[in-house]
Amino acid sequence: MRVAGLVLGALLAAAALGFVLLWALTPSVDDLQRRVADRLAAHGATELGALPVPDRVGQAVVATEDSRFFTDHGVDPRGVVRGLLGGLEGNEDGGATLDQQLAKLLYTPERTEVGAKIEQVILGVKIDSGYSKRQILRAYLASVYFGQGYYGLADAAPGYFGLAPGDLSWAQASLLAGVVQAPTAYDPLTHLDLAKQRQRDVLDRLVETGVFSRAQADASFAAPLRLAVPPRTGLRTDRGAPPATDRPLPAAGR
Repeated sequence: MRVAGLVLGALLAAAALGFVLLWALTPSVDDLQRRVADRLAAHGATELGALPVPDRVGQAVVATEDSRFFTDHGVDPRGVVRGLLGGLEGNEDGGATLDQQLAKLLYTPERTEVGAKIEQVILGVKIDSGYSKRQILRAYLASVYFGQGYYGLADAAPGYFGLAPGDLSWAQASLLAGVVQAPTAYDPLTHLDLAKQRQRDVLDRLVETGVFSRAQADASFAAPLRLAVPPRTGLRTDRGAPPATDRPLPAAGR
């Protein structure tokens, strides 16, 4: 037992030292807001400003992508392990917090190796310690790709539905929240059937996290989407898609 305790202590000390070194080696996140603005400017996208009221897309994204977002500290240990194992196997498994996803979008957008995943973990903790949860969620919604050339919610809401973000129905918001996982696969203009399947996953997560009742979820799923552009069948292109935009399609939520 004494030997095991010494080994465990040594491992914890090594992990702490490694974390300190990685913290020093990774960049500061003081420029996060500037990076959001630069990303939007590079794609001719519109700044989101404050979170919309009501923020239905934000609630749906949190429920689906990172249900512990408001209580975690930018990192989910189980998600880190899944992400590192996925990187070693050459794929991108789910489990990253919104903080880590934002770090990937803004600081390591073209990188997929294990080193980038480790960096995203450290940057996620830095982001969480430097900004409020509402600031982080706003930055994520302002930056994330929604398909069809729409970078950020400020362009995606009017682009898909002809509405301001705060005017989206739960049906529309849950559809958009599902798109971010795989914008090409879940493009409602070219793959409406798959987009609706993903919407069901999002609504299920809203029920599981206590935002919705099952009756409310069923009503939202059945409600009309009123897409501003009619769905187009047989097309497989996504104008303006960033490289390697789509992630694998694991079950929703953490």
